[in-house]
Amino acid sequence: METEKDKARAGRLYDANYDAELLAERMACKEKCYDLNRLRPSQVEERNKIVVELFGKTGRAFTVESPFFCDYGYNIEIGENFFINMDCVILDEAKVTFGDNVFIAPQCGFYTAGHPLDAERRNKGLEYAYPITVGNNVWIGAHVSVLPGVTIGDNCVIGAGSVVTKSIPAGLLAAGNPCRVIRPITDEDRKAYE
Repeated sequence: METEKDKARAGRLYDANYDAELLAERMACKEKCYDLNRLRPSQVEERNKIVVELFGKTGRAFTVESPFFCDYGYNIEIGENFFINMDCVILDEAKVTFGDNVFIAPQCGFYTAGHPLDAERRNKGLEYAYPITVGNNVWIGAHVSVLPGVTIGDNCVIGAGSVVTKSIPAGLLAAGNPCRVIRPITDEDRKAYE
């Protein structure tokens, strides 16, 4: 028999609000996030242990600053040399994958979940979830929101305050609401700080 989790993984409408299995998984995740967010900054080993237990996949070198919140945890995969600054929210109803050397500034959100526009289905607790993918060597500025189904390519910079509603190809500076490509990142950008 198909479960609500199966429907979510297939990108179809599913019952996110009343399904006992999903409610229990979200509660378990909230407990781990609570534990993570109550640790002292100096308790690095304890913090990393919780992140490894919480996330579906981690690299060896990562930092997840508190407070941090997610819905399931097991749908989050991070690469090497990963950094999330404080106040990050990841609604990981679908897979959220981060490559190597990803740096995320404070108060960013990654939202795989969406809701039907019609109130009848929305009020029944139905939603959908589409994966988010962030490539290697990506810097995401403060207060960025990344919406369901978005892919951000390798070597991108997303400017502060952006709302990323569509995928951004590799090697670009993009910013705005909605987020738009500003220009390619070039060798001239490397020289700017010499």
